[in-house]
Amino acid sequence: MKELKVQPIKDGTVIDHITPGNALKVVKILGITEKQPDSIISIAMNVVGKRGKKDIVKIENRELDPKEVDKIALIAPNATINIIRNYEVAEKHRVSVPDEVVGIVKCPNPNCISNTREPIETKFIVKSRNPLKIKCYYCEREVEDISSQIM
Repeated sequence: MKELKVQPIKDGTVIDHITPGNALKVVKILGITEKQPDSIISIAMNVVGKRGKKDIVKIENRELDPKEVDKIALIAPNATINIIRNYEVAEKHRVSVPDEVVGIVKCPNPNCISNTREPIETKFIVKSRNPLKIKCYYCEREVEDISSQIM
């Protein structure tokens, strides 16, 4: 049987151990198609690994900033971020869900003060990590579908 492999990248980021089925959400929240129009983006979904199925996203010529890593943690709390430089893993770390999520998620409550013209950033408190549950600091509304509220 012939096996096809994804081409390695010289420089960039590999997001590994994404919850199966969430790779496209990761690509969307990172705005990859707008920010990296000329870079190679590889998406592998439902790949069988040592710990079961997973998704993988490889982004050529881009390293993620801390706010982007926090966004990924909300979608894929078990993901690992691998920074690739000259075809080698230069850095590797796991994402972690912060205790507070600031300026990343929009409150679903249209009457929340964070959705008015007040000059405040959105802020959520993490109630539970597994399963992930967050509530608005201002109106205490819990977010049902976190991925759809990521800004």
